[in-house]
Amino acid sequence: MELLPVLHIQEENEKKEILKRYKNLLKACRRRLEKGDKELIRKAFETAVEAHKHMRRKSGEPYIYHPIAVAQICAEEIGLGATGIVCALLHDTVEDTDLTLDDIRKMFGEKVCKIIDGLTKISEVIDQNSSIQAENFRKVLLTMSEDIRVILIKLADRLHNMRTLDHMKPDKQLKIASETLFLYAPLAHRLGLNAIKTELEDRSLKYTDPQSYHEIEQKLKETEEERKKYIQKFIEPLKEILHENGFKKIKIFGRPKSIYSIYNKIKNKNVAFEEIYDLFAIRIIIDSEPENEKSDCWKVYSIITDLYHPNPDRLRDWISTPKSNGYESLHTTVMGPEGKWVEVQIRTTRMDELAEKGYAAHWKYKEAGADKESKLEEWLTKIRELLENPDPNALEFIDDFKLNLFSDEIFVFTPKGDMKTLPVNATALDFAFEIHTRVGEQCIGAKVNHKLVPLSHVLKSGDQVEILTSSKQHPKEDWLKFVTTAKAKSKIKAALKELRKKRAEEGREILERKFLKYHIDFTTQNIDEFMRFLHLPSTQELFYRVAEGNVDMEEIKLFSKYLLQPKLPARQRKKKKEETETLEKIVTHARGSDQLLVIGDDMQKLDYSLAPCCNPIPGDEVFGFITTTEGIKIHRINCPNAIRLLSNFAYRVVKAKWTTDQLISFLAGIRLKGTDQLGLVNNITKIISNDNRVNMRSINFDTDDGIFTGTIMVYVHDTKHLNHLIKNLKKVKGVTHVERIDSK
Repeated sequence: MELLPVLHIQEENEKKEILKRYKNLLKACRRRLEKGDKELIRKAFETAVEAHKHMRRKSGEPYIYHPIAVAQICAEEIGLGATGIVCALLHDTVEDTDLTLDDIRKMFGEKVCKIIDGLTKISEVIDQNSSIQAENFRKVLLTMSEDIRVILIKLADRLHNMRTLDHMKPDKQLKIASETLFLYAPLAHRLGLNAIKTELEDRSLKYTDPQSYHEIEQKLKETEEERKKYIQKFIEPLKEILHENGFKKIKIFGRPKSIYSIYNKIKNKNVAFEEIYDLFAIRIIIDSEPENEKSDCWKVYSIITDLYHPNPDRLRDWISTPKSNGYESLHTTVMGPEGKWVEVQIRTTRMDELAEKGYAAHWKYKEAGADKESKLEEWLTKIRELLENPDPNALEFIDDFKLNLFSDEIFVFTPKGDMKTLPVNATALDFAFEIHTRVGEQCIGAKVNHKLVPLSHVLKSGDQVEILTSSKQHPKEDWLKFVTTAKAKSKIKAALKELRKKRAEEGREILERKFLKYHIDFTTQNIDEFMRFLHLPSTQELFYRVAEGNVDMEEIKLFSKYLLQPKLPARQRKKKKEETETLEKIVTHARGSDQLLVIGDDMQKLDYSLAPCCNPIPGDEVFGFITTTEGIKIHRINCPNAIRLLSNFAYRVVKAKWTTDQLISFLAGIRLKGTDQLGLVNNITKIISNDNRVNMRSINFDTDDGIFTGTIMVYVHDTKHLNHLIKNLKKVKGVTHVERIDSK
């Protein structure tokens, strides 16, 4: 091949090096090139050389080395075809040179143009910012989900950047390495690119925690010779017995565990390097016809476990049930020579190639590739769905997204042995919803490995989970705090909405009966009037509160009297309202704020916290106090500190009122006193949980000479709710005194 005319500006040895790298690239993708592909790649190469001719990397090397290296990774380590190679060679041209997308479109067509556009957008969002910001995260994923090659080329680009990161400044190194761990390594994992994922993690750790990285690296070097001898001792008798059983074409070798995975074990399990037994895994790769793959792998498993005793808890069958990223393999842990546990991975040549190169290796295995393609498309569809309906909170959206689509998986089992795949940190409640929506909604607890656990119990791989249900159980608001799967969250939200609607229907019937008692016509007008009388936002909220027992007969009685009062003419009502509003403005302005502080979910741009000295809850008369360091603190009017604050710092006090848009639970304390009697605690807790639908946070009772004192922390909606509970607790036999505790 003659030297390209555009290379005349390069040094002679650089020209040779560029040409050598180009030839290696062609060699790497030769097997998949069709007619006309070689010419297209040559054209892309010449275009890239010309575009980057005056550019150098931080290392001082010609910039063109980078696109060629990225194309090489795409061809050799990912297995992309000609279009992918062309895009890899051109991936930086639009962003860094005078070439435009129109130029690319004219020279290489629409498909290449679209992929280059996607890669340019990702660079704009990520590489120029100090971090991946929450609001940009969605744009990145949206671009990536349009064409899978955008993700794959970007991964190759990032891998080469990580391989040459030594030439960057320390702050840049840390930023790029952190970003890699945050987004690119999980992406590589999800796409089944195991070798790339491992390298990205190891190289990132080198910059995010260099001390730990070098310590582990050094210890692995020190124990390498010993490990090699042991692996040989383990493999020799195994190879012999497998050959005797007809497995002639077979590869057996030891694979060291990645530095990053060892680092995670040390960190998460709080163990020393010396305590980690699985520093390596033995991999057995067999040649097998597609129809015999499963049976051949199990035959090998049978032979191994005849020779070495297996740990029954450590068998993982990803051949019958491949991982969601397409990974297939049979893993077992056996007791090897010298009483050491050794992990053994059994797979076929096809499985091994797919495990290392992921979805992109499908070109070689057409039948299996079709299945991989459909799984990949399913994943991309899932991404698109999530992007179309994201959580309004961008940071929550990222967390959900990473948990559901990027995280490692755990495999848990039903009592009958069916396996379910869930993201790491999934709870017993997530598992219940995974089985069936109805099972999740009626879940009251779970047995994990035959032991009773709460719904919030975090599951581990290999756990066997039995879900306990009750037809009387309904989803609770606080369930949303400890589920991680998007499925469980959306089902709980939908069920809560439906429950609220049903309770409101029940409340309507209850209110109709109560109106009848006070001879109030149950008309739309009177219902709306009563809603306004109670300062509620909607009739549904009114009916719901009636059903929950938060609207009592006293209020209906007052309302009936209110209806009998002569009403002011509309003009006078309007005037009175205007006067009130003007007064409100004067007061709030005098207090140093041009708006009323509304406490609750609809607060008007003002952050506040509840003062621990008086622990206010909805219904209490309150005021806001502007502190110098902690923003606005909300106090009850009868707070022990109120007088001092109101008299000495009146200029820092703002008016405040509770919003009534929805029932929000607040923590309140109750102190009880009385004579100790059999079953007393049971009677008290029954009143709290059954009669008032109140959740308890803690309960503490103490007895001294037949007199008991107790404190209970409960979640209530407002003062009326709390007073109703106190009134009922006073009725319990043996209870002589019940009062609200002011501080937590």
